[in-house]
Amino acid sequence: MCKCSIPCLFSFAQPPTTGHCEGILVWHIREGSYGDVRLDGLNMVMLGSFVGNVWAEHSDAYAAFIFDERADDGQRQALQMIFSGQAGWPEQLVTMGAFEVRGMDFAPIEVEIDEDLATWRASVPGRLEARAEALTGPTTPDGARVQSTNLPGCETGPGQLATWGRAITDQADAFGFAWNRTGQSSKTITFDWSGPN
Repeated sequence: MCKCSIPCLFSFAQPPTTGHCEGILVWHIREGSYGDVRLDGLNMVMLGSFVGNVWAEHSDAYAAFIFDERADDGQRQALQMIFSGQAGWPEQLVTMGAFEVRGMDFAPIEVEIDEDLATWRASVPGRLEARAEALTGPTTPDGARVQSTNLPGCETGPGQLATWGRAITDQADAFGFAWNRTGQSSKTITFDWSGPN
């Protein structure tokens, strides 16, 4: 969820509507590994904010990371390597954004994504709640979703598919990030990453 118009201008490599963006980014790993370490079913959350265009000139870029507490020691190390930008595609996002990290923790993370992408949600009890519904309208065919490919500023890398939505719930209170709002932009984006062998 981000504090932007619909759709989120971040994904189009443009500055946010109000000049400032803050949001919740959630990753659910359906299937994956880091070397021999399986990561299937694990989740990760990033709270972030910045001023300006994060893909170009920006300032005041802050982030905090919450990793799935179900991860064992090997999985925890793997998740931290990947999402800190030390391995694989997230390096480009972390380097480009030059985020100052406010904190990192392990906690229970709940993620639900409808198979038909009608709704999606994420929750870290006592810290954040994000719930969204897919955009639809009078000219949207039944069961179809508003989607885009080849976004010029895609948080999950080139060539991914974004499904656009609207935040029903968007609240955070952790690591100095605090907001409570609805009606802003939301999206779910595929990711298919591979890193150095």
